[in-house]
Amino acid sequence: MTGAKRNKKSMRWSRMHTPHCEDIKQWCKRRLPILDWAPQYSLKENLLPDTVSGIMLAVQQVTQGLAFAVLSSVHPVFGLYGSLFPPIIYAIFGMGRHVATGTSALTSLISANAVERLVPQSSRNLTTQSNSSVLGFSDFELQRIGVAAAVSFLGGVIQVAMFVLQLGSATLLLTEPVISAMTTGAATHVVTSQIKYLLGIKMPYISGPLGFFYIYAYVFENIKSVQLEALLLSLLSIAVLVLVKELNEQFKRKIKVVLPIDLVLIIAASFACYCTNMENTYGLEVVGHIPKGIPPPQVPPLNILSAVLTEAFGVALVGYVASLALAQGSAKKFKYSVDDNQEFLAHGLSNAIPSFFFCIPNAAALGRTAGLYSTGAKTQVACLISCIFVLIVIYTIGPLLYWLPMCVLASIIVVGLKGMLIQFRDLKKYWNVDKIDWGIWISTYIFTICFAANVGLLFGVVCTIAIVIGRFPRAKTLSMKAMKDMEFKVKTEMDDETLQQVKIISINNPLVFLNAKKFNSDLMNIIQKDSDSNQPLDDASKVEKFLQILPNSCLCSLTEEASPPCLHEKCSVILDCSGLTFFDYSGVSMLVEVYMDCKSRNVEVSLVNCTASLIKAMTYYGNLDLEKPLFFESISAALSNIHSSKHAIVRKAEIQNKGFGFSISPLTGN
Repeated sequence: MTGAKRNKKSMRWSRMHTPHCEDIKQWCKRRLPILDWAPQYSLKENLLPDTVSGIMLAVQQVTQGLAFAVLSSVHPVFGLYGSLFPPIIYAIFGMGRHVATGTSALTSLISANAVERLVPQSSRNLTTQSNSSVLGFSDFELQRIGVAAAVSFLGGVIQVAMFVLQLGSATLLLTEPVISAMTTGAATHVVTSQIKYLLGIKMPYISGPLGFFYIYAYVFENIKSVQLEALLLSLLSIAVLVLVKELNEQFKRKIKVVLPIDLVLIIAASFACYCTNMENTYGLEVVGHIPKGIPPPQVPPLNILSAVLTEAFGVALVGYVASLALAQGSAKKFKYSVDDNQEFLAHGLSNAIPSFFFCIPNAAALGRTAGLYSTGAKTQVACLISCIFVLIVIYTIGPLLYWLPMCVLASIIVVGLKGMLIQFRDLKKYWNVDKIDWGIWISTYIFTICFAANVGLLFGVVCTIAIVIGRFPRAKTLSMKAMKDMEFKVKTEMDDETLQQVKIISINNPLVFLNAKKFNSDLMNIIQKDSDSNQPLDDASKVEKFLQILPNSCLCSLTEEASPPCLHEKCSVILDCSGLTFFDYSGVSMLVEVYMDCKSRNVEVSLVNCTASLIKAMTYYGNLDLEKPLFFESISAALSNIHSSKHAIVRKAEIQNKGFGFSISPLTGN
């Protein structure tokens, strides 16, 4: 008997711990998103737009790969490798369908600090000038790419570790002003680092605290050494790039394929430099020898990992923040979801694995992602197609880029950062919506240009937390009082048997970024629960994302006796903002988004007891052209407006029905 009991217990234990086939499939789809979207890929609808987008993306990948490799202080060809391997890894593990991963200005700039510190330019003459074992690279070039690969490897390991620790939820501390200021400051750093190529000045590598100002001080001290040919070619390249890109943007709806001006400029500049022999005649600096093919994989130098720990953390954090912002923007634009933790895994592997193939640190780039938007890409197949063309360039066209002037590459970098630099325009809306967010933007930007992108990011997060902690204790809210939830059923004069549901939600906490997800999740759970128990499944799906409001605690008028929001009749929601003591940019943007979403779903929204600053901020941010009143002085005023509007609708229906010789009872559902 004892043996039988043991067998039964062991069978139960094995059943409990034996993974089911369905669980394994779900886990694989969650960790390998390509298994989710690839089987549903439509060749007829998506292949053509993905192919066109992939070709256009390949042009950007090649040009920016060469440019950002130079920015990372390594040989330009390593940027081509960085444009080939990371997109393949991200297409398998990433969830952003329109995110273009590859070489990045932000991560390249951080990587350059480690490269220049451990393998300075002065050590070039101390190494062997040729090494035929690895595509003819010199020992100096291999040492430099070894440092960059070590930064990429360790940065990827850190990101994977953050995925294991499930730190994706910590991204709620990364507010829009902080990310905007950090990326703008980093873009300013990148432009500054290209000054020497734009002007043709020979200058030492300058970095560290206040290095931004030391670079400009050096330039002004040596202004007489500016190379006129390089300056004129830089100005011409920038003018052509800006002009053609603006024309492409303006007429993108009328033309099917935009002009790849980056590629055209590279070909034209290389051909002109070759014909005029600018390298020897004018001393113009060119890219130089680009070997054909891909070197065999090699383990990054693990003995220097401790020396690049600071840069690796910078790559892991800054690269992830910039990439996640683009992934979330893509998901919001095209109506799908992105898992923050899964993005940690995708970008971690996209940095760690390609480091074995001489790749520099990578991340998603704003310009390339925007290019996927404009060219109509549908899925990550566009990025995979771009990898095919990058591979063709590496094996065929790459060696022909020997004569490409460095000043032209620098011009491509500067113009490619336009999307980040124009974020200065955000200062106006921050000032009009919330002046504290404006101050956070300014201070984060200053810290970024004075020190580094990772320092600026850390300062912005700490500053945001300190301000929120300082503001919350002073806020007067009703969340501490034990008040029961309320629901007002207003009986109208239109029909004695019909009760119009008016949901009154009292916002009793400040509207800030910290409490957005929790409240939204709780409210959606209540609405979904009521919908599932009272409506068919098809109607339940229509209730998804019914309301999104940011307060940490609120008094929601939802009771068990109440019926769910009506999807066929016009429902009304009143938001009582009497307890809304302060708000920030994220809060205002969410309120406007809630209003627009409810308006599209035929749900009437009214805001009562609003302060003048809230009304001004919402009107300014949303550019609201209100056809009907939105703001009311009290709940009774909002109820009166709802009653009168319903009465007008009924009167109109009665007048129309009289013409047909019969009458109907509106709003009864009969």
